[in-house]
Amino acid sequence: MTGLARLVRYGLVGIASNGLGYLAYLGLTTLGLPPKVTMTALYATATGIAFFANRSFTFVDHGRMGPAGLRFVLIYLAGWVLNLILLETFVDKLGYPHSFVQGIAIVIVAAVLFVLQRHFVFRHFSE
Repeated sequence: MTGLARLVRYGLVGIASNGLGYLAYLGLTTLGLPPKVTMTALYATATGIAFFANRSFTFVDHGRMGPAGLRFVLIYLAGWVLNLILLETFVDKLGYPHSFVQGIAIVIVAAVLFVLQRHFVFRHFSE
């Protein structure tokens, strides 16, 4: 599989999971849940779904699931920290609307996570 095909597959998984996650984020924050709490809860839920979708569909990884799963959780923790920093900075300190910042944060974090998954998490994928 070419790098472009892999990126397209990652995009499809991301659009599906992040699109639904973002709609859930907007719905839950509209109901009054705090943005950072909502982002954290949805992040935890999406991590498991993303692992299995990216392992089997995007990267078709043939390595052991346990080590890949641990590396995946570690990079998703880093992604969560990056997302939290973006919300803290642009919403809490600079006053931008949380819905706008979270939408942009999804794209930034997704790009970082793709590179980390490609080079760190799924090292036994099919070429």
